[in-house]
Amino acid sequence: MKKSLIALAVMAAAGAASAQSSVTLFGIVDATLQWGRGEVADRFQLGNSGYNSSRLGFRGTEDLGGGMSASFWLEAGMNNDNGTGGGSNTNNTAAGATVGQGLMFNRRSTVSLAGNWGELRLGRDYTPQFWNLTVFDPFGFNGVGTTQLASVGGVVGPTAVRASNAIGYFLPARLGGFYGQVQYYTGEQPSNAVNDEDGDGLGLRIGFAQGPFNVALGLSRTANAAGDITQHNLGGQWDFGMARVMAQYARDGNEGTNVDGRGWLIGALVPVGAGEIRVSYSRYLVEQAGPNPRTQKVALGYVHNLSKRTAVYTTIATVRNRGAVTALNGSTTGLGDSSSGLDIGIRHSF
Repeated sequence: MKKSLIALAVMAAAGAASAQSSVTLFGIVDATLQWGRGEVADRFQLGNSGYNSSRLGFRGTEDLGGGMSASFWLEAGMNNDNGTGGGSNTNNTAAGATVGQGLMFNRRSTVSLAGNWGELRLGRDYTPQFWNLTVFDPFGFNGVGTTQLASVGGVVGPTAVRASNAIGYFLPARLGGFYGQVQYYTGEQPSNAVNDEDGDGLGLRIGFAQGPFNVALGLSRTANAAGDITQHNLGGQWDFGMARVMAQYARDGNEGTNVDGRGWLIGALVPVGAGEIRVSYSRYLVEQAGPNPRTQKVALGYVHNLSKRTAVYTTIATVRNRGAVTALNGSTTGLGDSSSGLDIGIRHSF
C-alpha cells in the first residue's frame, strides 16, 4: 500500500513538472525554383527561403510561478537546397563573420526570464532596427520580392539583421497598445584595443498597435572601426479587412564610408480564398561623394495555403537601376541596366 502511494506521488509530481515546462522541436523547409534575368547573364537555380526562411530550432519554457517564466530558444538557419547551414557573426564586425557549413544556431540563441514586468533576453537575436523592415514588408524580407530598403550601396553593417552578445529588454504585452524593446550588443573587444568599442551598439524600437492600426519606429547606432553606422526607420500598416496596406521609410548612415542611404516602400497583402496576393513598390537611394546610385523594384506574388503548415507560392519582380547594378536571383546586369526574377516554391512548417 505504501509503495503504491509513493508511486502515485512520484507520478503526480512528474505530471506537475511536465505541465509547468515544455520543449518544442520546430522548423521550416522552404524550397524555391529561382529564375534571374540580367543584361549580362541569366541564371536558373534551386534555392531556399523564398517565402519563409528555412530553419531548425528548439525552444522551451518553464513556469516559475508567480507570473514568472524562464525560456530558451535555439534556432539554426538551413540551406535545404544543398544541406549546408547558415553563417553567423561572433562580434558584430566584418572580421567576426563565420561561414556556415554545419548546423549553427545563427538565427537565434537566447535564454530569457519573463514576468509581468516584461522580458529580459540574452544572446544572439534580431536587432530592433531590423523588425520594421520585415514586419511591414509584404514579402517579409524573403525571396525575390523583398524590399530594396538597405539592400544597395553597402550602407549598413553586420548588425543590420541580427546581433551577437546582446542584452535585450521587451516591454510587457499589455500596455494599452504600446510595445517596444531596447537592445545593447557588444563586440567584446579588449579595453586596450585601439577600437575597443568596435561592434558595440544600441537599438531601440517603440510601437503602438490597436485595432486595425500598427506603427513602429526603430533607431540604432553601431560602433565600427571605420566609423559608426546608424539605422533609422518607420513602418506601419492599416488593416482594411479586404487588404492590409503597409508602408515604411528608412534612413541609414555610414560614417566610415561617408555614405548615406534612404528609401521607402508601399505595399499590400490581399486575402483571396485560401491564398493571399502580395504586392509592393520600393525605392532606395545612396548618397555619396560620386554618383548617387538608386534602385526601384516592383514585386507581385501569390501564396496558396494547401493546409495550415504547407503552402505553394510564386513571386515575380523587376528592378530598375540608375547608377546601380542590383540584379535578381543570381543574375548579372550592367551598370544602370534592369533585372527581373521569378520564384516558384513550396514551404512546409512543423
